[in-house]
Amino acid sequence: MPPMQNPPDLRPDLARARISDTVRDGQPTIGMVSLGCPKALVDSERILTRLRAEGYGISGDYAGADAVIVNTCGFLDSAKAESLGAIGEALAENGRVIVTGCLGAEPEYITGAHPKVLAVTGPHQYEQVLDAVHAAVPPSPDPFIDLLPASGVSLTPRHYSYLKIAEGCNHSCKFCIIPDMRGRLVSRPQRAVMREAEKLVEAGVKELLVISQDTSAYGTDWKDRDEKFPILGLSKALGALGVWVRMHYIYPYPHVREMIPLMAQRAENGLLPYLDIPFQHSHPDTLRRMARPAAAERTLDEIAAWRAACPDITLRSTFIVGYPGETEAEFRHLLDWMDEAQLDRVGCFQYENVAGARSNALPDHVPEEVKAERWARFMEKAQAISEAKLAAKVGQEIEVIVDEVDEDGIATCRTKADAPEIDGNLFIDEGAGALAPGQIVRVEVDEAGEYDLWGRLV
Repeated sequence: MPPMQNPPDLRPDLARARISDTVRDGQPTIGMVSLGCPKALVDSERILTRLRAEGYGISGDYAGADAVIVNTCGFLDSAKAESLGAIGEALAENGRVIVTGCLGAEPEYITGAHPKVLAVTGPHQYEQVLDAVHAAVPPSPDPFIDLLPASGVSLTPRHYSYLKIAEGCNHSCKFCIIPDMRGRLVSRPQRAVMREAEKLVEAGVKELLVISQDTSAYGTDWKDRDEKFPILGLSKALGALGVWVRMHYIYPYPHVREMIPLMAQRAENGLLPYLDIPFQHSHPDTLRRMARPAAAERTLDEIAAWRAACPDITLRSTFIVGYPGETEAEFRHLLDWMDEAQLDRVGCFQYENVAGARSNALPDHVPEEVKAERWARFMEKAQAISEAKLAAKVGQEIEVIVDEVDEDGIATCRTKADAPEIDGNLFIDEGAGALAPGQIVRVEVDEAGEYDLWGRLV
């Protein structure tokens, strides 16, 4: 299976973006296509917010834009191909294209395929992107008309928002080139993070999704810090805002155990009992070849400790199968580990080479057909675990947040165990017509599937 494509709802040109459709006469307009992870989506929001502040209109389609920015992903070869395809589509539909993002770190790769792009900038190079826009489409602001809301431009639905707390990563995993593209860890000051979070909550956001390359390392790059692990203080502060707070990309360092009581003690709103942890594999030899920072032999003990402190915690993770040198015995170790760990939400990718990654040079690459076969076996195991865990929820009353209500009155919701786009949903198909996105309601679960739930309003 190839790695998942960027979900359509995270494409700002396709998403339900909070962008005004009103464009005044003569106002220059810019379109945006955002590919890759939520961290890139935050970059896109910042670029569009700056452009709106300068008087540009934001177009939801190619035809209405004077130029289009494509924010690219360059993590995997398949993601690079998707980015090149999106650039080609924008060139065909609009003709005036500025490229930014992770793939922008390889400008020759982009211009070799698409020599007609107007400019190429690298990841989080906001000033260079703005300079390129100014050169292609000069600004023409009207200070009496072009007013920017305090919350800025958001490309997610109104009731949830990503909150990026740091950039870069200090790890050197052999399969990953993110440190080369985005640099070493640079954490945002807590006061800046909290100011942004408070503004989002004031604007009506009901769920904050905390993201970075290594969230549990937040603040450890500060030399004169008051706390040894600033993520703990930030978690407490965010948890006091009265909205759902969901933690993503948590490496299982020992200090993570101190976050778990915060999740167990939460009231109606606060730090959700949810951890997104990129375990990647279980076998110590595989992890050593990956140069992973986690101590795999203690991971099951950590999971047991987390669940003892917070029995309703949800654990999600991603794994790589077919990593160079992975033997059948190492893969079976992963399957056995899954039986013990009983993770709630699981994703899996087949290994593929990435230009510049050190793993490319490792010996004993696994044949493609073996990768595919192992992926199928892994997903069969993960699906069975998910199905059993969800079946155990039938008859329970739980809180859900409403994401969407369609014209037939069917509500698509998420539980505290479900992050948007990557986890499952809970559907209410009776009596939900009066619900609105962002509402948090109680339901009784009356049916379960492999990844989704169905329920009725209590």
